Amino acid sequence: MHYINGSWIDGSSDFAVTNPATGEEVGRVADGGAAEATQAVDAADAAFQSWSTTTAYQRSEKLYAAWELMTERHEDLAKLMTTEQGKPIRAARNEVKYAADFLLWYAEEAKRIYGETIPSGRPDQRFLVMRQAIGVVAAITPWNYPVSMLTRKLGPALAAGCTVVLKPAEQTPLCAKAVFEIFDEVGLPPGVINMVNASDPAPVGDAWLNDDRVRKLTFTGSTEVGKLLGGRAATNVKRVSMELGGHAPFIVFDDADPVHAAKGASLVKFLNTGQACISPNRIYVQRSIAEEFVTTLAERVAKMQAGSGFTDGVSIGPLVDEPSVAKVERQVNDAVEKGARLLTGGQRLTSDGLDRGHFYAPTVLADVTPEMTIHSEETFGPVAPVIIFDDEEDILAKANDTAYGLAAYLYTRDISRAWKIAEGLRFGIIGINDINPTSAAAPFGGVKESGMGREGGHVGLDEYLDTKLVGWSV
Repeated sequence: MHYINGSWIDGSSDFAVTNPATGEEVGRVADGGAAEATQAVDAADAAFQSWSTTTAYQRSEKLYAAWELMTERHEDLAKLMTTEQGKPIRAARNEVKYAADFLLWYAEEAKRIYGETIPSGRPDQRFLVMRQAIGVVAAITPWNYPVSMLTRKLGPALAAGCTVVLKPAEQTPLCAKAVFEIFDEVGLPPGVINMVNASDPAPVGDAWLNDDRVRKLTFTGSTEVGKLLGGRAATNVKRVSMELGGHAPFIVFDDADPVHAAKGASLVKFLNTGQACISPNRIYVQRSIAEEFVTTLAERVAKMQAGSGFTDGVSIGPLVDEPSVAKVERQVNDAVEKGARLLTGGQRLTSDGLDRGHFYAPTVLADVTPEMTIHSEETFGPVAPVIIFDDEEDILAKANDTAYGLAAYLYTRDISRAWKIAEGLRFGIIGINDINPTSAAAPFGGVKESGMGREGGHVGLDEYLDTKLVGWSV
């Protein structure tokens, strides 16, 4: 079902939602297009005037109520996510907590949308700066984090006083429906948030990009699609914020503990089965500690169990679809053919019923070199490629040698080196001996072709606000 103007609406057709671990159908949702997209904008535009003029405290109360309800439904949401998206239940629980954090944070930040006064050079003039909601926001969210990516956009948009039209990923519309049910139950006014499901996102995106009433586009997804959307948005001078692809370096210097660093790499690399934009894609290890690092990493990865996210001990879920498995398989085969050492994994998983889903074995490749595809192409899967380096002087150039710039990691005990490398890395997020440099309270986003704008933190609210100057002659 779509959610438009405070009502659940059936479509003239629908499409199936399947469990990527089993291939089984788990539900059906309405299949929308341009007509429903325009209907959603009609509702959002009509609701904007009243919603944007509510007090910050009233908007805060709604977000706080949504946080409470999401917290109460924590386990149900996690189970739905594991069923629909495939991630292990423990990871799903963590994501629901992370998603709720955005609602709580922006419930608080709604009351901190401040303006300012500016001294004038004229004695009879005063300047006042106001911050006001930008208008109707179009949001497009991904499948890999199907709950937290909604609240990371809806939270600040609603706090700012914007109204929203949203298209969730076609792979995970049931999670989006569950989130919208929460907002519906806490009593958001009709039209403030609207959702259109679509098996083909193009007609919905076209309708929103062509509609002058939509004043902002926020998108999380691939760089390829982001470029297309950004170019289209520019024709109507819409505000745009995008969180796009990544190709994160993970640098381990020879003064670091190789065992500790390998444990960290195994956790962040295989987060969400490698289907995370901040997942390391190039693991650089200084030569003197490389063998111990690689041995530890391979031993830990070899013990990882793949399967249904509801099975105890499983830490590797399915990939989202068959093309994703084929991409991982192609990259691994290319690397091995060009001389990489396959230390563990390296094949599709088909035994014990895994052939019904989209599984690939957690994999470690050593001796990866620049001519291999995996060295330059984002994997978005459970493969850890290890590259040996010798000189600290050129590691920055190697790490920065990518069009992407989302996240980067480094392990070292040298404080001076840590500062120098962190400042030199051309990425939006840096983890120093830290594999989880994210929080609802912190800005998240990339540079270069990894996106523009930030989500999270107080700067995440800025993305949904216009700045207005008032000059007053007294």
